[in-house]
Amino acid sequence: MLWALRDGPRRPVELRKQIGGISSKVLTETLRRLQFNGLVDRQTDPDAPSRVGYQLTPLGRTLLAPIDAVGAWAFEYGDEVVTAREAACTPDPRSPRPTCWTGQRRE
Repeated sequence: MLWALRDGPRRPVELRKQIGGISSKVLTETLRRLQFNGLVDRQTDPDAPSRVGYQLTPLGRTLLAPIDAVGAWAFEYGDEVVTAREAACTPDPRSPRPTCWTGQRRE
């Protein structure tokens, strides 16, 4: 969401198109949470009060460099992460259980 707002104010419908795969409800909840945390400002159009837009605050802008760094890291090392994941999900013929991590607790 923060990355989508990097170039300036956006209306919710523009954010949904830019981000893709996000419901209106989740978009609204996320924007409210970001606003609550001081990362995003909500603006209303004085001529059309129902028309709102969102923009990054100065505090929100401080997160763009770290987000960019994580994106650059993912671009550089993404193939290695996929390879490691695929190797971890390869069945071990000696084990009755698959070795793939599913996020569930192992016993």
